[in-house]
Amino acid sequence: MKFAYRTSVTRRPLRNAVLALPVALACATALTVTSPVRAEDPAGPYQPVTSERLGHAAQDNGWLMYRHDYSSTGYSVLDGINAGNVAQLKPAWDYETGSKSGHEAPPIVNGDYMFITTPKNGLLAFQASTGKLLWKYQRDLSDVGLKTICCDVVNRGVALYGSNVYMATLDNHVLALDATTGKVVWDQALEAPDLGYAMTLAPLVVKGHVIVGVSGGEYGGRGFIASLDAKTGKQIWRQSTIPAPGEPGGDTWPKGAYKTGGGATWLTGSYDPQTDSLIWGVGNPGPWLAVLRPGDNLYTDSVIALNPATGKIKWHYQYTPNDTWDYDGTNEPVLTDLTYQGKAYKALVSASRNGWFYAVDRTNGKLIYAEKFAHATSVSGFKDGRPMTDPAMRPDVDKEIFTCPSFLGGKNWWPIAVDPQTHFAYVPTLHTCMKMKGASVSYKAGLPFLGETFTVMRDPEHPDEWGSVQAIDLNSGKQAWSFKSALPWNGGMLATAGGLVFSGSADGYLYAFDAKTGSVLWKSPKMSSGVLGVPSTWKVGDRQYVGVYAGWGGGVPIWGGDMAKDPRVRSIPLGGHLYVFAL
Repeated sequence: MKFAYRTSVTRRPLRNAVLALPVALACATALTVTSPVRAEDPAGPYQPVTSERLGHAAQDNGWLMYRHDYSSTGYSVLDGINAGNVAQLKPAWDYETGSKSGHEAPPIVNGDYMFITTPKNGLLAFQASTGKLLWKYQRDLSDVGLKTICCDVVNRGVALYGSNVYMATLDNHVLALDATTGKVVWDQALEAPDLGYAMTLAPLVVKGHVIVGVSGGEYGGRGFIASLDAKTGKQIWRQSTIPAPGEPGGDTWPKGAYKTGGGATWLTGSYDPQTDSLIWGVGNPGPWLAVLRPGDNLYTDSVIALNPATGKIKWHYQYTPNDTWDYDGTNEPVLTDLTYQGKAYKALVSASRNGWFYAVDRTNGKLIYAEKFAHATSVSGFKDGRPMTDPAMRPDVDKEIFTCPSFLGGKNWWPIAVDPQTHFAYVPTLHTCMKMKGASVSYKAGLPFLGETFTVMRDPEHPDEWGSVQAIDLNSGKQAWSFKSALPWNGGMLATAGGLVFSGSADGYLYAFDAKTGSVLWKSPKMSSGVLGVPSTWKVGDRQYVGVYAGWGGGVPIWGGDMAKDPRVRSIPLGGHLYVFAL
């Protein structure tokens, strides 16, 4: 059944306020409609988000950043909703956005204030406990062609700092908005639109710096990470991910290729205060066809550590050298401690697009271990900590190959969660393979820069499922449990101290799994669309909430090949809808 609009109190909020947003989104105008929030309003005075609070976000009752804390764990210490009572979880309130594109952002919550973005850079502020709409902002994209937006006009959320909310936009701006009114405080452009760049990630704030990255690897845009002053928007530094000749790693590219080398940084990174390092993923090289750019092509398909004050790269680890399969290395690096073969490590873990689960020493970038979590044939093994690739799996203009996983990856952008109680990583997994063949290509700004054709196909090792949720033991890299899905699993993961793991399915349900065993302890009423969104949880007063977007879209319907043609996938309804649950 479809949810009725419900609140945590007996009266219903006014529907007129709720229904106003679809009109604004459809128009995509420059409108910024605000309802100033006063101290006597239900959400109360806004508590500024300080560097100290961000540093202790793991213990906060809210959800202050994209993956909850600087380690990007996706784990909450809240246990009011737990394995013993989750079966009583009920809808608390919900909100329809009116947009039929992919909805990928998590609810970001500070006190009783919630902030969540919509496709095409809308931003909504709610009272987190009741769903009362406080204000809304809509970015004016009417003069932007959006032709270089890969994989839907999405946005993955906001950052909080001081009394501002920060959002990166599809036309390559970073905005600071007043958290209580929605008024724009500053607006800083980083690149022109429609020439190979876009911005879809949630910013990360570290020591008063707003850190952002860009999309554009499919268009030959040279990737970068940038730092802006949180108070003024002034750019502090900008670090390219593709080194020029004479720079470290510059000799891993053919002459001139660095200018169109890709290396997008389109997912939010992490921060390690112990080493004072930003830890960030870097995407695929351009063009896709690797024979056109011999060499390792640093720092594509890598994780890099940077000095947050200067942007200087400290170290790197490359997941897929000389990538020719679009195996992005942007997958979120989760910082965690583990013990492998009797030795303790300060690690980062990442479930890479290439089908391998990596543990890397976050102090120096050295590989600890790598284990397959999906069917993987292109990256065939490791030698002295370096990934080895199978030459037979490399396409060329006159050579078609069949390899696993597909370019959609064993896991795509949807994030994992790490639970310090079970010491498991929870991984939303795709099971696909692909045919791929080289094609002629030349670079032209604003046009796709691929040089390959491809078809996503079923994985012969998983003939009955397109996806799964699996738990991986961090100390070994081995699977602990798995939940199979006939449909692709594109929902992000949330783990809690209540012994639960939450994630949404493509057929429109939010699941609560037992964190230790994978048993399904609760499944929501059917929601209005499939889930791409990332769930989060927060507490207001004595009540804990869990929220998630339903709103199918993203890359699978566009590029999913045989998976996208599956009648069960094709029949997934569209439409953005935020759902909030509580006991």
